[in-house]
Amino acid sequence: MPSGRTAAFVGYRSPEDFRLNAHADIAETSKKPAPGAPSFGAWLAAHVRKDWPLWLGMAAIALPTMASVARDSWSTEQGAHGPIVLATGLWLILRQWRAACAIARPGSPWLGVAMLLPTLLLYIFARITNIVEIEGFAMYGALLSILYMSAGGAVMRLLWFPLLYMLFVFPPPDTVVAMVTQPLKIWISRAAIELLYFLGYPIAGSGVTIQIGQYQLLVAAACAGLNSLISLSAIGLFYIYIRHNANWRYAALLMLAIVPVKLFANFVRVLILVLITYHFGEAMAQGFVHNFAGVTMFAISVLGIFAVDALASPLRRRLAIAGSNEQ
Repeated sequence: MPSGRTAAFVGYRSPEDFRLNAHADIAETSKKPAPGAPSFGAWLAAHVRKDWPLWLGMAAIALPTMASVARDSWSTEQGAHGPIVLATGLWLILRQWRAACAIARPGSPWLGVAMLLPTLLLYIFARITNIVEIEGFAMYGALLSILYMSAGGAVMRLLWFPLLYMLFVFPPPDTVVAMVTQPLKIWISRAAIELLYFLGYPIAGSGVTIQIGQYQLLVAAACAGLNSLISLSAIGLFYIYIRHNANWRYAALLMLAIVPVKLFANFVRVLILVLITYHFGEAMAQGFVHNFAGVTMFAISVLGIFAVDALASPLRRRLAIAGSNEQ
């Protein structure tokens, strides 16, 4: 009977149709707010009214510390990335806000207090002794402890990258920076000396001191471009997370590539400054050319990360296939 066959044909749905409809339903659902998840403004207003003493205490801790960090760190070359990291970190949190609200459950109060008390004691010590580096990290640890008690571990696992990324807002201790940059400065100085000596230049040196012709140069952290190592690491991590969040193996590989790319850019900057000093004089190297070399070094670093990402695209595809097979 024709009508029966026609009805059976129209009602038939292949497995591919089911998959396409399922993807369409998921895409449509992702555009809608999660049920019961308020907007950030509504959530903030409700919680401030409900727990205003807690919010007042957090403001009393955070605002003076952030003012000190902005005054002492963000105005320098080493910490100029701080406001950018703060803004982009908050944006990353707001991107996942509704998903975080959907799984928020209060954490263990005992564990939260166990994390909060040491950070508050460390904060008080750093505030009294005026050690901004320790004060910033202690304040942030206290806020994370309060976040755990209020929202639970599931939310912190969901927001693991924004919470880790925002550590770049605060300046690292000077002793840690010196321990990391001193061997790198010596290595860059030796590499520049050996290359220029091989090319026939009258150059020698010891440690971070370079003698070329009648000029003597001291390779400081700023001259080697190592002050921007933290800035480039923050930018690189942000780029990697936004572009390759789903492929954690490839993201980890790109993270490891940040340091050698930065070292190469610093090496190029030292070469430029040494050659300009030898051929055009010290005054030329210390003026506009010095700052221009810094901008060039930073551009080389950022483009180097993009180049590594582009060259490693076949590896990214293989890792993506391997990850899908494991699932």
